[in-house]
Amino acid sequence: MAWKNDQVTELETVKILELAQLALAVPGDFVEMGCYKGDTSLLLAEVVYRGARLCPEVRCSVAAPKSASSSATPLSSSSIHTKTTSKRLWIYDSFEGLPEKGREDESGLGEEFRGGELYVTKREVKERFLRAGFPVPVIKKGWFAELTEGDMPEQIAFAFLDGDFYESIRDSLRLLEGKMALGGVIMVHDYNNPALPGVARAVDEWLKGRAVRVEIYQSMAITREN
Repeated sequence: MAWKNDQVTELETVKILELAQLALAVPGDFVEMGCYKGDTSLLLAEVVYRGARLCPEVRCSVAAPKSASSSATPLSSSSIHTKTTSKRLWIYDSFEGLPEKGREDESGLGEEFRGGELYVTKREVKERFLRAGFPVPVIKKGWFAELTEGDMPEQIAFAFLDGDFYESIRDSLRLLEGKMALGGVIMVHDYNNPALPGVARAVDEWLKGRAVRVEIYQSMAITREN
């Protein structure tokens, strides 16, 4: 399949695939908080349901790009190896578009990311999985502040957080507490995005007092459970 994704860059796409592949060796399921129309969800489904794995030449092209502006090798079905896996994918979204911005999310970059934007229905996302030939993942509809421990998997190997705003990321991280397996990966999108300052604030607050190593890759903050 072609790895088209309007929400993450091509380099970020490859990074997600690499770390998701590593997380197959970690106990637990895969989670995406803030799935929107399901682009990244389908990417994770390739790993969860088919065990998609990048070929060495693709990994090398991303590890050492020619320049900051150069693009990664285009990804296609010939760029992966596949195997089956028993893990499950859980995806979460309000399916009502973005909430209103909080004061932590205000920036000087105009009127982007306003309440109601990025609206998509749960049915649309479900139908995309069916058209792609994947099992429909566990799909939870609701604002993250309303979700509880019971809405999450018992154990999590990989979590991709894309809530855009301070409260959404704060609440997503709260829901991961006590769920991440040893070696589990957390990737937070838009950490390094000046248009969405609340994301970095929520992550930085969560990191205080934690002996966790953080990698910043493009717009993403990445941690692994020690």
